[in-house]
Amino acid sequence: MKRRLNAIAIDGPAGAGKSTVARRLAERLGAYYVDTGAMYRALTLKALERGVPVDDEAALVALLGETVVAFGGPNAEGVPTVLLDERDVTQEIRSPRVSGSVSAVARHPGVRAELVRRQRQLALHYLSAGRMVVMDGRDIGTVVLPEARVKVFLTASLDERARRRHEELARRGERPTYGETLERLRERDRKDAEREVAPLRKAEDAVEIDTTGKSVDEVVEAIVRLVEERLFNSVQGRKEEFR
Repeated sequence: MKRRLNAIAIDGPAGAGKSTVARRLAERLGAYYVDTGAMYRALTLKALERGVPVDDEAALVALLGETVVAFGGPNAEGVPTVLLDERDVTQEIRSPRVSGSVSAVARHPGVRAELVRRQRQLALHYLSAGRMVVMDGRDIGTVVLPEARVKVFLTASLDERARRRHEELARRGERPTYGETLERLRERDRKDAEREVAPLRKAEDAVEIDTTGKSVDEVVEAIVRLVEERLFNSVQGRKEEFR
């Protein structure tokens, strides 16, 4: 029998609320949170700074080999600090320049293989220490942690996701029009769906939650109930399946 992991995998398209929900959920459960998208963004930032073409897979894989991406404690906004070679890039990786290039970097099989290896290694490290892990991205339940006991796929209408992203950008002082934001999301959806390696898709055993019109607290509460049902209520009789 395949051993299940005491982990929560949260997948979904851009703007569905993955990072915000996952971060809040991890706080609620006292779990370790891994933002896998931040790892791709950090590599993208380094490639742009070094002048490495985002369509050159071999160069990107070589760059990744000399790159360390780590997570530190929360900043003043409660967001986990992202460290690129020990440098705080938490804000820089959310810039329009990085956002516009990260899909091109993430589509390369060599890049994905190495980052998936690191993501899985990080999760297993904390799981082996007795910590619960919450991980969000686009291929967590299907590729990175297919053994996760709880899998959630967050969705929302394109308009809702564009509105959220537009407000997020405004808070950071960026001023694209709503139409520009919507078109960028539409293009990101297309790239994620058409990617040859690990395209965005819902795991067969994932629970889909439409976050349109719902608050973060409402979505977190729904996932907490799912966690209680699948993890806490079953732990007594199935301890042998946990890592």
